[in-house]
Amino acid sequence: MFTSEKGVVEEWLSEFKTLPETSLPNYATNLKDKRSLVSSLYKVIQEPQSELLEPVCHQLFEFYRSGEEQLLRFTLQFLPELIWCYLAVSASRNVHSSGCIEALLLGVYNLEIVDKQGHSKVLSFTIPSLSKPSVYHEPSSIGSMALTESALSQHGLSKVVYSGPHPQREMLTAQNRFEVLTFLLLCYNAALTYMPSVSLQSLCQICSRICVCGYPRQHVRKYKGVSSRVPVSSGFMVQMLTGIYFAFYNGEWDLAQKALDDIIYRAQLELYPEPLLVANAIKASLPHGAMKSSKEGTRCIQVEITPTSSRISRNAVTSMSIRGHRWKRHVM
Repeated sequence: MFTSEKGVVEEWLSEFKTLPETSLPNYATNLKDKRSLVSSLYKVIQEPQSELLEPVCHQLFEFYRSGEEQLLRFTLQFLPELIWCYLAVSASRNVHSSGCIEALLLGVYNLEIVDKQGHSKVLSFTIPSLSKPSVYHEPSSIGSMALTESALSQHGLSKVVYSGPHPQREMLTAQNRFEVLTFLLLCYNAALTYMPSVSLQSLCQICSRICVCGYPRQHVRKYKGVSSRVPVSSGFMVQMLTGIYFAFYNGEWDLAQKALDDIIYRAQLELYPEPLLVANAIKASLPHGAMKSSKEGTRCIQVEITPTSSRISRNAVTSMSIRGHRWKRHVM
């Protein structure tokens, strides 16, 4: 790390300590535009032996528990890099050098599993029913399956998936490690629309590293540093894919493509059906050759809307309308 970059981080550390509480919203708003600071913080996190790592982790945690939304998101953008650094150190079995990173990850986890009143959160998600129209489909176009779904929906048999309550953790162990990290990645994915491009790039890069380190593909990717295999869980890989899918259409096509291929590679080696299913579904849905550059900015997913019955009846050309048109011309 250069002296100038170290100075930027030290100034940031001291500035927040003397900041009056009334100035916190303005400070939080302006913080996201300090690119040199963000770049310097990434370099601190990537150096486990840095003397600045512990105060940086402490301040990032202070940001997260401040209650200020902008400060919370500022900390969240570093989450993929923090997870990678923790897993890399754990794989090398040098656990002592990741103590402050582990404390930060645990702090964020324990804050996220409870609401403002301190009660355990229970997250729920209702699986969409095919009997109800959406931007992706019309029930009438599905045929007999839509009738079955409609009959089920009338009886109130919609399926709801629950997550939680999650237990508080005082330390990360081999048994609970991926339970905590998967939940943290879920929190990161919930804020994907607020993440800057540098964070999406970090996400794609760490996904590739996690999946190929210790395997023959590491030499193909020319990744240096960690040569040990990094354990992963099926649920953690599915959360990685959620972020990567977003990165495809938000300026990081090339890195996301590489990360997707590496996740499929690792999922095949681990024989994990869930990430294989999700990854292959993403791969099959991608446009072929439509997005060559990864720097074209934010993209949207194009969807063809199925016409409704009213639109079809108003605009359709039928044999009756043709005969009527000819008859009118003959009378004239």
